[in-house]
Amino acid sequence: MPAKPILVASDVHLGAISRTQERAFLGWLAHCADAASALILNGDLFDFWFEYRSVIPRGYTRVLGILADLADGGLPVTLMGGNHDWWGGAYFREELGVEFLTDPVVRTLAGRATFLAHGDGLGRGDAGYRLLRLILRGRATRWAFRWLHPDIGARVARNVSQTVERWGTPTEAERKRSRVLEAWARTKLAEEPALDLVLLGHTHLPLLCEVGDARWYVNTGDWVHHRSYLTLREGAPPRLEEWSG
Repeated sequence: MPAKPILVASDVHLGAISRTQERAFLGWLAHCADAASALILNGDLFDFWFEYRSVIPRGYTRVLGILADLADGGLPVTLMGGNHDWWGGAYFREELGVEFLTDPVVRTLAGRATFLAHGDGLGRGDAGYRLLRLILRGRATRWAFRWLHPDIGARVARNVSQTVERWGTPTEAERKRSRVLEAWARTKLAEEPALDLVLLGHTHLPLLCEVGDARWYVNTGDWVHHRSYLTLREGAPPRLEEWSG
């Protein structure tokens, strides 16, 4: 029997997607328990997450329970913070047993040297967001936000989030961001020959491109428009799939 693959998904935006999509994603997570050797959730699992000292945001009970069960069962689970849920930390690590990352990393995944990042702030044309990100992720901002009542913080986040507006056909702005990240990834692979794979999310548009000889750029898409995920198996090309249940 071949080794089980690594499974990767991103941009689920729990809390802002339809009940149908949420149930499908929970089914996919349960499937990972037997089907995967490791699970990577590459940013924006939640439409909003902020780690309070003694409060857990409402609406995520089922997914948090499944993640804890997966980790308790021995499946390595990695969660990359995205632009909607970067403010995680000790709760995931200590309570759920999930590895939580806040910055891009280079890892060997299924035998490939892989640059793993959510994708926000990369490429051209995102200068304004990069400045805003520095402010939002700053220690002073996080300290101040923590003192807001959680209900007020969640309302602020809902007003800022544009996920509900993205339930329809992907916009031209999203397609443009997809093209920008693809160009950035191709340059990254050209400049760093030791890399085999650049793996991003953020654009909500699934994309798999072979760049040169057995080197790849993959964007895992989303669970807002799609139910897309990536299968990484050693000795085989990366494969984008769509969950049908």
